[in-house]
Amino acid sequence: MAGADFRSSDGGGCGGWREMKRFGLQVLLGRWFMVFASFLIMAMSGATYMFSLYSTDIKSSLGYDQSTLNLLSFFKDVGGNVGLLPGVINEVSPPWVILSAGVVMNFFGYFMIWLAITGKIAKPKVWQMCLYICIGANSQTFATTGALVTCVKNFPESRGSVLGLLKGFVGLSGAIMTQVYHAFYGDDSKAFILLIAWLPAAVSFIFLRTIRIMKIVRQSNEIKVFYQLLYISLGLASFLMILIIIQNKFRFTRIEYIGGAIVVLILLFLPVAVAIKEEYDIWKSKKVVFSDPSQVKIVTENPPEVELPLSTQPPESLPSKASDPAATSAEKQTSCFENIFKPPERGEDYTILQALFSLDMLVLFIAATCGIGGTLTAVDNLGQIGHSLGYPSRSITTFVSLVSIWNYLGRVVSGFASEILLKKYKIPRPLLLSIVLLFTCAGHILIAFPSSNSLYFASVILGFCFGAQWPLMYAIISEIFGLKYYSTLYNFGAVASPVGSYILNVVIAGDLYDKEALKQMKALGLTRKEGEDLTCNGVQCYRMSSIIITAATLFGSFASFILTLRTRKFYKGDIYKKFRDEAEGAENVTGSSGIITEERKCEARGGHQ
Repeated sequence: MAGADFRSSDGGGCGGWREMKRFGLQVLLGRWFMVFASFLIMAMSGATYMFSLYSTDIKSSLGYDQSTLNLLSFFKDVGGNVGLLPGVINEVSPPWVILSAGVVMNFFGYFMIWLAITGKIAKPKVWQMCLYICIGANSQTFATTGALVTCVKNFPESRGSVLGLLKGFVGLSGAIMTQVYHAFYGDDSKAFILLIAWLPAAVSFIFLRTIRIMKIVRQSNEIKVFYQLLYISLGLASFLMILIIIQNKFRFTRIEYIGGAIVVLILLFLPVAVAIKEEYDIWKSKKVVFSDPSQVKIVTENPPEVELPLSTQPPESLPSKASDPAATSAEKQTSCFENIFKPPERGEDYTILQALFSLDMLVLFIAATCGIGGTLTAVDNLGQIGHSLGYPSRSITTFVSLVSIWNYLGRVVSGFASEILLKKYKIPRPLLLSIVLLFTCAGHILIAFPSSNSLYFASVILGFCFGAQWPLMYAIISEIFGLKYYSTLYNFGAVASPVGSYILNVVIAGDLYDKEALKQMKALGLTRKEGEDLTCNGVQCYRMSSIIITAATLFGSFASFILTLRTRKFYKGDIYKKFRDEAEGAENVTGSSGIITEERKCEARGGHQ
């Protein structure tokens, strides 16, 4: 059918070829192809969640104890979450600038780590390794700021779905890249670091100019398209889950790994078909309007000039203080300093300082620090937890893949479900965040008091809850503080993760692990040699730290509930009304200008006949 439409244009093959080129250009420049490109970038941006896959190689190759490894993990979390720099840069530059910086940082950071653990360079000092992993992980904030923030601004009314899908692909990235790694390198775990050095950088480089801010356009089937993309991603997640189960039961050959990776990549690229279909429908509808003048309704809007009384005249027409330089200077001073503690209504555009000094931001930051920080501590230590409880190496890989898939499910479920619950039933997102944090405690308790195979269930619970927290937090920030400075505020919210991770992972979990390991060595009459890694075995290694993390997560749930009480009136209103009004206004202006342009073309053609 598409081919017939192309051939019928201009009555010949040349015209049809020109139409195909125009349509291809429309697809590449369209909103939906930009969404597809964002999916691919996000699907390669989850290296920080795969730390447990290569942390053992770092520990054994460089002779680190658990505290040093946890310090490295902390700097990985700092890099992966402190994205204030890309946020500020994105406020004043196009997305391709920060995507380019992310490409360079990703390759440099992880390539240097690969050189270190393979012995191709002299053993780096601990601070150098911390710097390398921080730079490599920080590239993730450049990629996600460029892709995710841009998509939210392009689809403001569907932000919950957009956040859920994009953050969901970040969650799936661990499972996706694990399959690609096995296809490229077999079971060489050190080569996995080389893969995460070049592959994400290559994908971001390819789509540098595709990711950009576009004019907001209301599309009646927009949410249906996102549901189609959701179903494709669910199919990808389901296939990955089945593949992981089979790989856990049977030993795959290299050819079988390659076959599995090919199917994964086909499913990963399937959203481009949805993008092409949507752009074709838009292209066809435009063609019908411009080729059939009877369907064009010309509306002239020439309102009569009415002299307004002085009290109702717009401010610019009044003899105002704006022309007075002294008044202008006073206004600027007021807006920069005094207004920090005089924020607008919730939902309006806060300045960066107004948002940072807001009590709502403080409460949300505390909830995220306790909740995300605690969950990230458990996820980062899953490999060590598994080894301490006597699970085989193949099971450790399964834990990481389970966390990745359920991380994805948590993100898409929280994104789409919170959008439905908010629009239909006015259930505020902070309440849903509080419920998710309560559920997270079950995963921590399973680690503190393990039973047979309980770590599999803990991986599922922690993966789902870890994923569910991110879209909720980012959506809450965008809804309460507006989208004007979302690039910066989005990245400020992410700072809660490394803060919580440092307190709960480095200070608490790592220290308690090393103390227990030294106690076990002392009981065996052994002393630790310099450069020898510390290994702890048994349920006591992570019991006390998991109990502390459970208590912190409960406190985070309570803080989120306080935010629910503070914002309940705001969430009962229509929080998306202003975006609908803006889009409708843009459509009216675009429609009127398009009709007038087409009318002039018709008159010109008539004049030449």
